[in-house]
Amino acid sequence: MSSGIDHALGQAVERIRAAAADGTVLRIRGGGSKDFYGEAPRGEVLDTRALAGIASYEPSELVVTVRAGTPLAELEAALAEKGQCLAFEPPHFAADATVGGMVAAGLAGPSRASVGNVRDYVLGATLVNGRGEVLSFGGQVMKNVAGYDVSRVLAGSLGTLGLIAEVSLKVLPVPPAEATLEFACDQADALRLLNEWGGRPLPLNASCWFEYAGAGALYLRLRGAVAAVEAACAHLGGERKDKERAAADWQSLREQSLPWFDTAAGPDALWRLSVPQTAPVLGLEAFGAPLVEWHGGQRWY
Repeated sequence: MSSGIDHALGQAVERIRAAAADGTVLRIRGGGSKDFYGEAPRGEVLDTRALAGIASYEPSELVVTVRAGTPLAELEAALAEKGQCLAFEPPHFAADATVGGMVAAGLAGPSRASVGNVRDYVLGATLVNGRGEVLSFGGQVMKNVAGYDVSRVLAGSLGTLGLIAEVSLKVLPVPPAEATLEFACDQADALRLLNEWGGRPLPLNASCWFEYAGAGALYLRLRGAVAAVEAACAHLGGERKDKERAAADWQSLREQSLPWFDTAAGPDALWRLSVPQTAPVLGLEAFGAPLVEWHGGQRWY
C-alpha cells in the first residue's frame, strides 16, 4: 500500500477504536448510492472514499485487488481496457458508487441467474472489525479457503461485519458475441419457454419479461462464442434487436431505470420476490403484471 492509503486506513482504524470506546454509532459510507437499501442510515459517517485505488491487477490471472473507496466506474473502465468485466453486472444507481458499496450491498444485475452473484466472485478481503482490528481473509485464488469463508459473507452484509478496506475479485473476459431476441408472449408462455431453454445447451445470459401497453414481451440475451450465439439465434427464432439499443435497455434494467419502474410511487410501492425459476405465474394480478427476470427467479411487482 502507498503511504497515503496506509494513512487513510490508519485514520479509519483510530476512528473505529474511538467510537468503540465511547459508544458512538458509525455509518460506513462510500458514494452513498445505495443509502436507500436496508435500514435507514444512522450514526456518524465513516467515509471510505480515501481508501481508493487498484492495488494490483493481473489480467492473465483474472483477478483484481481493489480498495473499497474506489469508484466502481473506475474499476470497470480498467477492466474494459483489458477486455474483461465484472460478469455479475453490479448496479451503480449513481455515478459515485464504490467497490466497497458494491460488495456490502451484494446486488447483481440481469446476468445473475446465469453467471452467479457478487459473493461468487469475492476471493479475499481485508476489513476492520468493530474493535478496530485489521483482519484479512481469503486470497487471490479460488481454492484458498479452509473452513468458514468470511470474505464471501461480506457480500450483502451492509457494513454490519466491519469496514471493508480492500477486496480481491475474480473477473472474466468479455464474451466475444452477444445477441438479444424478443418474443411476443404472455407471462405463462415466457416462463415455460425459459424453463425449456434452460435445459438445453444454449448460451443464455439474461432474460426479462414485462407487459407494455397490454402486450407481453420476453427479451432473451445470449452471450458466448460467436458460433454458439449465432446457432442459438437461428434455432430459437424471435426478433433480433439492434445491438446498441439492446445494450442500452439491459443497462436500464440493471440500473432499474426502465420505464416500467417509473410506475411505482412511494417507498412501499415496489416489491421484489425471489422464487424458484420453475415457479408458475403467482396469481398476483391485483398488483398488475410483474417484471420477471433471472429466468423466472426474480419478479418485481
